[in-house]
Amino acid sequence: MDSFISWIGGKKALRKKISAQFPQDYSRYIEVFGGAGWMLFAEERRVDLEVYNDIDGNLVNLFKCVKHHPDALQKELEWIHISREQFFDARQDIRGLTDIQRAARFYLLIKGSFGTDLQSFGARKKDMEKAVHYLKDVSHRLRNVVIEHMDFEHLIKVYDRPGALFYADTPYFGVEEYYKARFSTEDHVRLRDVLSRIKGKFILSYNDCDEAREIYKGYDIIETDRHDNLAAGSSSRRYHELIIKNY
Repeated sequence: MDSFISWIGGKKALRKKISAQFPQDYSRYIEVFGGAGWMLFAEERRVDLEVYNDIDGNLVNLFKCVKHHPDALQKELEWIHISREQFFDARQDIRGLTDIQRAARFYLLIKGSFGTDLQSFGARKKDMEKAVHYLKDVSHRLRNVVIEHMDFEHLIKVYDRPGALFYADTPYFGVEEYYKARFSTEDHVRLRDVLSRIKGKFILSYNDCDEAREIYKGYDIIETDRHDNLAAGSSSRRYHELIIKNY
């Protein structure tokens, strides 16, 4: 199934290529940088434990509300329509709101913004009724998924087991300004270091760059590409990416 939202760096275009690299022998699945959860939704539940994690509190709150309170969230979203006025109202101070109200306003920002930047109004038609109705299907998919809000190093240490598979859609080098949470070169190295000590398996997504190739030298690095949907005036430009794994 599809994710219910778009997100910066979402893996909709690469999910089949990444899934093809998944091992057959794992008993728990952990998404380290969850985002829109495209890989989680792409895979049918086939393990005992699935974990979604993200450092963005608003995103985690949205996932939790969709999982536990889809009816209440759908009720809150009845007022939504894509308009400039409602979009910029949703960007105002959210102090004092309930979790459901916060989730509804954050959902509107995702759906209404250009390129999911949560800042600029997209001014394009959206079938919000269909999107809101879909939340029930998403809630059913998430019913047994553990939703976490941790730093990646803590998360990996908590859930590491010999049968664990960690998928990390890592913040890309050179585009740090697009991510709300700062992710430095030191964080990339820290991620590599903690993954080098795990008992389980990992698979990473990266943009194809010298930094990623250097940090993960010695691991299995697979080159791939996708259509560059940010390239203006070109329908054939490709964006080169890496799939990196320890098995």
